[in-house]
Amino acid sequence: MRNVLFKLPLHKHFLQKKMIDRATIDKIMDATNIVDVVSEFVTLRKTGVNYKGLCPFHDDKTPSFIVSPSKGICHCFACGKGGNAVNFIMEHEQMTYPDALRWLAKKYNIEIKERELTAEEQQAANDRESMFVLNEWARDYFQDILHNNIDGKAIGMQYFRGRGFRDDIIKKFQLGYALPQRDSLSKAALKKGFKSDYLVKTGLCYQRDNGELVDRYSGRVIFPWFSVSGKVNAFGGRLLDSRTKGVQQKYVNSPESDIYHKDHELYGLYQAKRAIAKEDSVYMVEGYTDVISMHQNGIENVVANSGTALSMHQVRLLRRFTSNITLLYDGDEAGIHAAMRGTDMLLQEGMNVKVLLLPDGDDPDSFSRKHSSEEFRDYVVEHQADFIIFKTRMLLDNVTDPIKRSEAISNIVRSVSVIPDQIKRDTYIRECSRNFQMSEQTLINTMNRFIGGDIENQQKEAERQQRRDEAAAAQAGQPAQPYVGLHPIDERAMEIERMIIQLVIQHGEEIIYRDVETEDGQFVNLTVAQYIDYDFAQDDLHFSNPIYDRILHEAALHSSEANFKADTYFTSHADIEISRLAGSLAMNHYQLSKSLQMRTDSATLQQKTEHLIVDFRVGIKTRLMNDLRQMMAEAMKLSDLARVKELMKEQMDAQRLRDTIAVKVGRNIVR
Repeated sequence: MRNVLFKLPLHKHFLQKKMIDRATIDKIMDATNIVDVVSEFVTLRKTGVNYKGLCPFHDDKTPSFIVSPSKGICHCFACGKGGNAVNFIMEHEQMTYPDALRWLAKKYNIEIKERELTAEEQQAANDRESMFVLNEWARDYFQDILHNNIDGKAIGMQYFRGRGFRDDIIKKFQLGYALPQRDSLSKAALKKGFKSDYLVKTGLCYQRDNGELVDRYSGRVIFPWFSVSGKVNAFGGRLLDSRTKGVQQKYVNSPESDIYHKDHELYGLYQAKRAIAKEDSVYMVEGYTDVISMHQNGIENVVANSGTALSMHQVRLLRRFTSNITLLYDGDEAGIHAAMRGTDMLLQEGMNVKVLLLPDGDDPDSFSRKHSSEEFRDYVVEHQADFIIFKTRMLLDNVTDPIKRSEAISNIVRSVSVIPDQIKRDTYIRECSRNFQMSEQTLINTMNRFIGGDIENQQKEAERQQRRDEAAAAQAGQPAQPYVGLHPIDERAMEIERMIIQLVIQHGEEIIYRDVETEDGQFVNLTVAQYIDYDFAQDDLHFSNPIYDRILHEAALHSSEANFKADTYFTSHADIEISRLAGSLAMNHYQLSKSLQMRTDSATLQQKTEHLIVDFRVGIKTRLMNDLRQMMAEAMKLSDLARVKELMKEQMDAQRLRDTIAVKVGRNIVR
């Protein structure tokens, strides 16, 4: 559960775990006044029953941030951020869910009551928490060596000061030094009572065949890695200049572990997250010292991927804070290659990507030490380029060979094709048409082929995964999972699902059918949530998003209870993902003034509910028909005429059923 809070232990031999109980969370939520909380950070003015102010999450020129005291939620109709008070504090203060609850508890003078975890819960958490505790001790150990040990001050501190790092910056990033003896840390840790197993699991040490522990970072300066919430999850160690001659690997990083996955983390994000949110932009650099030097120069919205290719996890992590990224690399060939690497992934996630190559011979570390913060920012504004323009310049400048030119253009159009926003794609295509002096339609056709190929690849992978799942289920003697379609759900289907769950959140408890006779002769009333849940259950239908399923089932379960209000229930839900989603969907209902809002009487709700369910079912049948077409094509390749005939019958049945469903609401199906 997401409401679990862990207390770090003081005792070195065991970890005592506790969690906030549900009653305390409810007390916090009941005491919280959304207007009171938001007012600490935003100037609000009353407009009707709600409050309005400038959004704190983007550069808002006209007030678009609405706070509803009656619903206990807030929402920005420009950038879409909002939710309940916990969501707001998490976003604004960049806190975890537990920390946001504690912030509110402190504000309203509520005592945090915790309960002991069960033995199973405790066992599941002990290993991870033990590793975090050990890493925090190691961080303090390395810092103590750097600041207080003779060798630490003479060697480690001298190195950092030689790089121009001020003492306050050294402390900000909690840098350290490891003594050159190969067993210094392991001996100190064992003496403190830490287990050798955890020294190996965290990667602080490795173990020889004879069982001897060896310090991984001996004789290196230390750069701790922090998770978004501030926990120490890894370390990087750098050889000093006197030892790097002829050595290819100057840096050694923590190995993969239960608490550290290198493709999930970005160096400096913990120190940068507030500045990123404030500036609504982030600089991506390559190394530790680039991040630290830029911070020292007053530029704090910067992170490093430490020379590795960007992963989807890292991109989505950044996307939580901003959609604007500038790749900041050296101007040499290696820097250009780094700028090209992983950018399609950024574009695919809707990021606005710019590239800035520094003058030859400079990296972000050296450049920031030569220039003031203002000079640095001015240089960025003058020289950064939109990624597509940058890629065009890099791939096409001085290229006259027709084959190489066509390959370069295809490469650029390929990048445009992954951008999810159609308006952005069209804008880039027009720009490319002018720059390449090519027909816009030719570029559009090329782009559409790329998009079609991606969809086909996704479909094939979905089919392969379906077959793997079925084979695994058969091997385990379990039934295959209910059919939900092999093809990725298109944008229209996703929108239908979102509209259905929005209806559940806004009106889930409202009755749309009265005196419905059950099989045992009883007469009952059906709410919106109960009717949708019942309809889905008839054919074992599911949403593509499991959170939607949870919301529907909970709403159906509680909607007949006295005083149950779906929007209030879900916006204060213990699961932070549900409360955040509900806050956004519930607030959309209040965007229009009362005079312009659509009537929501029983008949209107009934009609809307039935209409959305029909749309949902039509989408499922359409995807089923697409799957059957592909299976028929495969059967024909194998000359399996009996299978083709069987599939054709299934296809005709599915088509008739789809058309019958669509006729209910006057749909015209395009074949």
